[in-house]
Amino acid sequence: MGKYIIHGQKSLVGEVQISGSKNAAVAIIPATLLVEGKCRIENIPDIGDVKALIDILIHLGAEVSYKDKNTIEINTERISTYKATYDQVKSLRASYYIIGALLGRCGKAEVPFPGGCNFGFRPIDQHIKGFEALGAEIQMEHGIIKAKANKLKGNSIYLDVVSVGATINLMLAAVKAEGVTVIENAAKEPHVVDVANFLNAMGANVRGAGTDVIKIRGVKKLKGGKTHCIIPDQIEAGTFMIAGAYKGNSITVKNVIPKHLESLTAKLLEVGAKVEDFEDSIRVTGTDKLVRANIKTLPYPGFPTDLHPQMSALLSLAEGTSTVTEGIWDTRFQYVEELKRMGASIKVEGRIAVIEGVKQLMGAPVEALDLRAGAALVLAALFAKGKTEISNVHYIDRGYENFDQKLKSLGADIVRIDD
Repeated sequence: MGKYIIHGQKSLVGEVQISGSKNAAVAIIPATLLVEGKCRIENIPDIGDVKALIDILIHLGAEVSYKDKNTIEINTERISTYKATYDQVKSLRASYYIIGALLGRCGKAEVPFPGGCNFGFRPIDQHIKGFEALGAEIQMEHGIIKAKANKLKGNSIYLDVVSVGATINLMLAAVKAEGVTVIENAAKEPHVVDVANFLNAMGANVRGAGTDVIKIRGVKKLKGGKTHCIIPDQIEAGTFMIAGAYKGNSITVKNVIPKHLESLTAKLLEVGAKVEDFEDSIRVTGTDKLVRANIKTLPYPGFPTDLHPQMSALLSLAEGTSTVTEGIWDTRFQYVEELKRMGASIKVEGRIAVIEGVKQLMGAPVEALDLRAGAALVLAALFAKGKTEISNVHYIDRGYENFDQKLKSLGADIVRIDD
């Protein structure tokens, strides 16, 4: 599982190169199942979730080769099965994209209910509703989702809640469906757009990605032979930006799209940090006096739920009372008890974390309980006085490439110890 040992209150100064988007990569890798021939994908993050998905594709019959650490070539010409195993998906929420991709490719799929971060029940009812609207029959048997369709046909699908996962999964299922599919109340996140761009590069006809209405005109085949470059990871960039907002720090995140980070930039300015935008980089310089802020997580372009725990770590040191309202996942708050071990004053009321700023956090033994909670604890440890030991850092490995090494290059005193 591994652990980090961090001695805090070291100035973090310098530049950090941001990796490719985890959330885009874990959708585009399954999307290659829809393509006849080879796809080359660049700027792939070297993280746990990507490795797990590649293992699933190999099990299904794909050939995967690394051209370098962040470039892969996938050939899905010879898919030999439509069934994934429990061991492959138990730690991976994004495995549900395999369902949409296999439905589009084979007309059937059997995938155990996905795992991933250990917080709350992440329902996939909107995915199932959409698959059924396209003509698929869905059964849940002994924890396995079984989907089959003689022929998928386009339809109009209204998502009852804005869901990134459902939006992408339905795009995957619909690109080869007969006729036109319209997804209303679609998610607008940057990685939704990136998946659509990948599909279109392979010959799909997807229009409107990035708006709340996506129209997909089915095509007979998607052809390989193309290269796609994954967009930068806005959540990794945001995590380093939040670190930069603490006093004595000045961090420049490189290889980013500043527009994707506007909601975070606004809040960092509000708490007193200095933020400078450039063409493909952002510099955040810390303030000696953090001030309170109120945040509500919302679908893009709102404040990302995946930056909620990290921002709470920063606000725990801001003067006054801050609130973070969780508008996406009502059980996102597992990090709270761990931050309180370090001296944070946080009270959770329903979907709202009420944070009373304290003058100092103190190092303590804590446990990462999910991916973003783990990142928040790393930030808290960097801000805190003394030594912090963070266990279960395998959660952090799922979404951050070389996290400890990147922090060390900025001046952090961080050591990783693997079990």
